[in-house]
Amino acid sequence: MDFEKESEIFKTTFGLKYEPLAITFTNDEINMGKYEKTSICRALKLAANGESFVIDEAVSTCPGGSKYCGFTEVTTRQQKRGLQKFLTKGEKLTGTIVTFERMQKLTVEPPTGLSDRILICPLGDAEMRPDMILFQCNPEQACRLIALDTYWDGLTPKQQIIGALCHTAISYTIMSGCTNLSTGDWTARHHQDFDKDIIFLSVPYERINNLISAIPHCSAGNANVKIPDEFQSD
Repeated sequence: MDFEKESEIFKTTFGLKYEPLAITFTNDEINMGKYEKTSICRALKLAANGESFVIDEAVSTCPGGSKYCGFTEVTTRQQKRGLQKFLTKGEKLTGTIVTFERMQKLTVEPPTGLSDRILICPLGDAEMRPDMILFQCNPEQACRLIALDTYWDGLTPKQQIIGALCHTAISYTIMSGCTNLSTGDWTARHHQDFDKDIIFLSVPYERINNLISAIPHCSAGNANVKIPDEFQSD
């Protein structure tokens, strides 16, 4: 697997402004990337501009990121009450504790205990097989990537649009195996100053080879469109 070549294919074909990111959950020691206090959403923003991060429970600064990426879990009533209060009274991203609970339950469970650490880095710098690729792209680029992702099987992926950025952009795809399109959450977008036209497209790495192989065959890649005479207007 030539990760640098894959990265160049994506950047050249789609004119990506930001680096496609390799995200790997692992228990192995990692000898690359910054190991420092940071949030998952901050790491996503900076890695798309060329930096690399190794994140574990000790350096993850956001309780939500730690929960949704599997480092910690809510185990006591007091912890749950605190989380409910934060989401409804603090961030104000859900109207009531009922809607918050509904949002939590009607999706996949977080990858609790899956790994000791996560590597987030530009795909071209990856030194180990990613579990998924995250594209920070505009809607047109996302449209093309999804068309290529579904070119061979025609199956619409099950989507999880709402929720914390770390959940919809990372853990949902990790746990479901589904390509996912997310706008992120308002708090993460606002605090990290993501571009207004950016959306987050997560693709399981096991689907990447088929996606790339579709590029020369699909008009969403670089295949020429051929319109039969009977479909052409005078």
